[in-house]
Amino acid sequence: MTLALQVSPSARRPCGCGNLGAADPAFATPPVDPLTTEEADDLTAMREEEKVARDVYLRLFDRWGLRPFGNISGSEQSHMDMLLVLLNRYDLPDPVRHLDIGAFQSPAMQKLHDNLLARGLQSESEAICVGLFIEELDIADLQRATQRTSKPDIQMVFARLEKGSRNHLRAFHRWMRGLGAHYVPAHLSPTAFDTIAHSSHEPCG
Repeated sequence: MTLALQVSPSARRPCGCGNLGAADPAFATPPVDPLTTEEADDLTAMREEEKVARDVYLRLFDRWGLRPFGNISGSEQSHMDMLLVLLNRYDLPDPVRHLDIGAFQSPAMQKLHDNLLARGLQSESEAICVGLFIEELDIADLQRATQRTSKPDIQMVFARLEKGSRNHLRAFHRWMRGLGAHYVPAHLSPTAFDTIAHSSHEPCG
C-alpha cells in the first residue's frame, strides 16, 4: 500500500541550497561530452537518495510534528528537482517518475527507506538520529560522486546539494542535543562529522 501524505506549508519551505536559475553559467550551453557510466549511475542514485530523504522526513513530520522534518523535506524536494534538471539535460530516465511516497525502483533504496522509517517511528530521539544518518550519508555519497566527475554543471549541483546537507546536519544536531539523544557517525569520520555539526550555517548562493 502506498501513502498519499499531504505536504504541509512548512514542508514546502526550502531549508537548504536548492533551485537552479536560467542564468547559471554551467547551464548556459548544452553539454559537450557524454556522461560516463559512473556519472550516469551517480545522478540516478542521488535522485533516488534525495527521494529517500524527502519521503522519510515527510512521514516523520507527520508522526512527530518536529519542525526540522517539515522544513527540510521541502529542501529535499528542491534537491530532487535539481537532480531532475541534470537527468533531463543528459537524457537520462527518471528513476522515481510516477512513484508514490515510500516507493522506489531500486531494491537497495527501498530497503534503506523502510529501515530508516521504521527506526524513526520508534521515538522522537530516534527520528532525529535518522535525520543525522541520512544527511551524513548524503554528504559522503556526494563527495565520492564529485570526485568521479569533471563536468562543471554536475559539480555545481553536487556542491549545492552538499552545502544543503551540511546545513541540514547542523539543524538535526541542534535538535539531538536539545532532546538529550546520542548519535555515532556511520558514514563520515567523527572528526569530519563534528567539524560540520559545530560550524556555522552556510548561506546559499
